[in-house]
Amino acid sequence: MTTLEKTRRTVEELKKEVRQLRSFVIGQVGRDDEGEYKPAFVKRVLRAANEKPIYTFKGGKSFLKSLRDN
Repeated sequence: MTTLEKTRRTVEELKKEVRQLRSFVIGQVGRDDEGEYKPAFVKRVLRAANEKPIYTFKGGKSFLKSLRDN
């Protein structure tokens, strides 16, 4: 077996491992101790996590006030 063939085989094995790991990670995103989240909820939360925050809180009192006002 040539070096090129060994390298190709190694790359293919690594690709397979990455696919499996990616599948595992995606499966874990939607789970917690109580069960599984709906995929739509996970997408919505991940999208919100990437958005720029609308509010800035300057301490516990302003945070609680904001919660009470809504």
